[in-house]
Amino acid sequence: MFVPAATDRQSWEAADEPTLRLLSERARAALGAPWPNPLARDFARYFRDGDRDTYEQAVWERHQRLARAVTLAAATLDPVWIDEVADGVVLFCEQSTWCWPAHDDTLTRHGSVLPAVTDPYVDLGAGEVAAELALIDHVLGAQLDERYPGLRARIRYEVDRRVLVPFIERRDWQWLGLDGHVHNWNPWIHSNILIATSLLVSSEERRRHLTDLVTEGIDRYAAAVPADGAIDEGYHYWWFGALRYLETLERLGRDLDPELIAFPHRVHLGGPWYLNHADGPARPSPHEPWHIVHRLARLAGVPEAEAHAATHRRPGEPVATESHGLGHLLQAVLDRDWAAAAPGVSPLPREVWFPSTQVLLARPAAGSADGLTLAIKGGHNDENHNHNDVGSFVVACDGVPVLVDPGRPTYTAQTFGPRRYEIWTMRSTWHNTPSIRGSEQAAGRSFAARDVNLFPDGMTLDLAGAYPRDDIRRWIRTARLDRTTGTITIRDSWELAPGSGRTVLHLITAGPVTPADGGADLGPVTVTWGDLPFSTTVRKLDDPMLTEVWGDHLTRLDIDVTTLGPVGTLELTVKEKQR
Repeated sequence: MFVPAATDRQSWEAADEPTLRLLSERARAALGAPWPNPLARDFARYFRDGDRDTYEQAVWERHQRLARAVTLAAATLDPVWIDEVADGVVLFCEQSTWCWPAHDDTLTRHGSVLPAVTDPYVDLGAGEVAAELALIDHVLGAQLDERYPGLRARIRYEVDRRVLVPFIERRDWQWLGLDGHVHNWNPWIHSNILIATSLLVSSEERRRHLTDLVTEGIDRYAAAVPADGAIDEGYHYWWFGALRYLETLERLGRDLDPELIAFPHRVHLGGPWYLNHADGPARPSPHEPWHIVHRLARLAGVPEAEAHAATHRRPGEPVATESHGLGHLLQAVLDRDWAAAAPGVSPLPREVWFPSTQVLLARPAAGSADGLTLAIKGGHNDENHNHNDVGSFVVACDGVPVLVDPGRPTYTAQTFGPRRYEIWTMRSTWHNTPSIRGSEQAAGRSFAARDVNLFPDGMTLDLAGAYPRDDIRRWIRTARLDRTTGTITIRDSWELAPGSGRTVLHLITAGPVTPADGGADLGPVTVTWGDLPFSTTVRKLDDPMLTEVWGDHLTRLDIDVTTLGPVGTLELTVKEKQR
């Protein structure tokens, strides 16, 4: 769905006023100040010390300033904002690369730590700029022709040489999925190329060729989407892959996937909290383009998803912010259905099971976050944005995680390099899993859950295959929510070959830890396991990706089960404290 051009005054004079006021306040505060400037030294830092965030943040600030100006220019036709748009467009056109340093192959192909302007790389960042410039050309074309003749030709030239030509001529992009590995880059980039193609390419033959390539690529992603609509990267990356795929289906005139649209509300724990897997945070940003979900849910007939999206709508408040990206912001300010949407109620399903990823979520009753919610996963250790977390579980009380998955810190060069699993948040030792005879889980598809079985109110699985040892004959984990008593039990039963080494169960919590009879007090819940000793490790947090979710620390409880021998059983019971 594309928004109308600014010449359609009937549409733009009805743009959402609270959003325009917010954008105007922020835009005027920056007016006249220097634009954010992505520097050579910051691009090169990725190759020198691994920092990718400093450069990327400057790029995103530039995007957001431009998005504010475009929206205000379309709504008001004020020359001040048209001038601001022209400045931003030219800055992007003169930026050496639209690619993010972490993705550019300039070092491997050219031995350079700066962009090779003669060999542009098409990545997430390049796709974002191409689509943004195309939307600006579409919405403000008449105004730019009047005030800045020639600028639209520059837009077409830059998008063509940086994105469209390389996309056609170079077919070794890993995100195409030609090797069978398809991930969120595929729909994210293809969706942006489709926007640029639709709005900028005048030749019908070339437009058809580009659209065919996009369709071919999107079909590879479609083939990888499981029937249950699960995203192995979890909720956070749904927005940066699955949503882009759904929007592309809409633009291509194809049927939408109701199961995929339902994924966000099916992993909702309560309030701002979601079940997180892999690199996603448990309390993600509230500033997501829920208006898109609201619209797609209406189109596909998924009332639960529509209701959940509407829980994020507050009458009289702005319908979106510039952090959504230009395309989503423009759609939101003109979406009267979203502006008028009555606040909804999250469906909070009683039980959710994703067989493709072996993820179970169970709560006492549908429609309420009250009490204890259990989530547990099987799967394997080669998922997209993988953490070594086979058999890990999350327990939430009244929708707030108590036994938690930490998520991930700010991305660096190490995050997707050979030393990824030296990062503590990626390792099984900082998930709710055992370390067996001193061994943690290993990365790779072969390190996976075995014999996963669902039963009423719970799941059982064998974790033995997730460890790089041949002396673990079995490690059966049974997780159950007793809806009658409101308690959760995690029962581990193991059989090891003769040998030695310390075996501990790890529990990760964000709240206070106080020893209690036969266990520990974790604030709103108690966890009991008997007389076995435990120790605690406090992990101080200083990365904003973690502190914004958990505060200044996480605590790990280590329950030593070594004395139970090579054949043993331990049962943890989680109970909500009386109020």
